[in-house]
Amino acid sequence: MPRMLDVSDEVRAEIGDEEADRLLAGENAPGSYDCTSCRTPGDSEHERTSTVLFIGDETAVLAFAHSGCLPSQVVQVTEEQLQGAVRSIGGTAGGDPHQAMPEQAVLGVTSGLVLIAGELHPALVVEPTAPIVRPGSTAIGDDFLPLLIEQGFMPLSEISEVPPVLHGWSVLLAAGQLHAVLQPGTGGGQPVAWWQAHQPLQVTDSWRAAANKHQQVLMFAAPVGSIGRQPREDLLRGALDKAAANGKLVASALPLAGT
Repeated sequence: MPRMLDVSDEVRAEIGDEEADRLLAGENAPGSYDCTSCRTPGDSEHERTSTVLFIGDETAVLAFAHSGCLPSQVVQVTEEQLQGAVRSIGGTAGGDPHQAMPEQAVLGVTSGLVLIAGELHPALVVEPTAPIVRPGSTAIGDDFLPLLIEQGFMPLSEISEVPPVLHGWSVLLAAGQLHAVLQPGTGGGQPVAWWQAHQPLQVTDSWRAAANKHQQVLMFAAPVGSIGRQPREDLLRGALDKAAANGKLVASALPLAGT
């Protein structure tokens, strides 16, 4: 049965006409899927669905999203990001976009103000939608925090003081919108996006004012299921405190890039 799929010209150029036509004919496309953006179920037989191709240095992964969440597009990511964010099926992440689609973990990012020692600091809270395994690993588990600790993030047991600055990393803010979290490039090269917004995220005026004041943003990270989506900053702080007490929180202060 034909699917209600959108395959953009750039995705078609990457996967080829033959593969794109097979998708549109319903041969390779899933009926139901988890949207790679909002993580809620979708059905390509009954609702408009975008094909989103994540491309690393060596690996490509084809994912699906509600058309209302994301347009069909190609998203460039680092190979480490892609390998780390994909939980493989049968132990292989696959070098072909039309191999068996692994479950794609997406980094959820929430902005909020965190009160530390009587002063408000701008913060980003990062929580994946699925366990993150070490690149190349076939083990079942979650290596999200160990991978970040290896990059220099500090484990927290409580949020009582501002975490140390992690040099080489930064938060890219442009025209008052959040664009990316940057990490050092390999071999001291240009910084690359560790996380990049599909579309720039709006932040509040108070958050932006605090970021401009401190010229840095605190990044907190926790494994899947530790924080959840909190509708208010006081509830977010409570979830952060609980994650820290349970040994499931790392943090660093990242310099601000942009305005």
